[in-house]
Amino acid sequence: MEKVLKPMSGYLALILSLILLGVSAYLFVTGINDGENVDVTYIIISIVAFFLMCFLLKGLMIIQPNHSRVLNFFGRYVGTVKDNGLFFINPLYSSQKMSLRSENLQGQTLKVNDKMGNPIEIAVVMVWKVGDTYKAAFDVERYSDFVKMQSEAAVRHLAMSFPYDNLEDDHAPITLREGGDKINSILEQELTDRLSKAGIIIQEARISHLAYASEIAGAMLQRQQATAIVAARTKIVEGAVGMVDLALKKLSEENIVELDDERKAAMVSNLMVVLCGEKAAQPILNAGTLYN
Repeated sequence: MEKVLKPMSGYLALILSLILLGVSAYLFVTGINDGENVDVTYIIISIVAFFLMCFLLKGLMIIQPNHSRVLNFFGRYVGTVKDNGLFFINPLYSSQKMSLRSENLQGQTLKVNDKMGNPIEIAVVMVWKVGDTYKAAFDVERYSDFVKMQSEAAVRHLAMSFPYDNLEDDHAPITLREGGDKINSILEQELTDRLSKAGIIIQEARISHLAYASEIAGAMLQRQQATAIVAARTKIVEGAVGMVDLALKKLSEENIVELDDERKAAMVSNLMVVLCGEKAAQPILNAGTLYN
């Protein structure tokens, strides 16, 4: 599991390194300029001071905000440093840089079949970041590639689990087109389950593109239009029937005119044509009496 380390400040080690650099340079120059003879002792001490300086400098590391270092000691995980600043660690440690910043992933548009077998195009956009550096560094090969592949698999599974709309499945509790926040919540949970093994935290996931595939888009558009027309006509007919019924009741209650069944049928027919027709009806004036 991830273990967070708190290393010592690196400013003291930096100062010591600069002092050793100065001592090494001074002793080296003094040793080679000591009259006619070279002072080997000064030269050896200067070389030792120089290598000691290099050893201390190797232990210095700078960590930027929202970055981390994963430390290893000869193949053994030591811990993770998440604080930012200048630090000093064991120079024998090997370190791996890892960003803790949030990243966007704009998935490519995928062509898959929905639950009803219709080919659709779907794409998502997600915001993610590394939450567990140990899992991201050691449980998967390359966590960035792992995120891309598993996000694509999650999108495909989501698309195959729900119908695009309820045209073919009237009893579908949720559809991709009308699911909204619920579909996005299911997508986030799917991504979280798949990417948790790599220590990835999903902050947000949304469907950015959703449409029928090009080969059936035209047919599905006509079907949607036909469904909309039928629904609109149903409402018009319901309203027209109510208006005809109201007209007959008013004529009967106020004794404006008495109509037999044949005349009522003709009147109903004419009113339904006028009220339900797509175009305005052309009136025909009857110059005779009502009973001619």
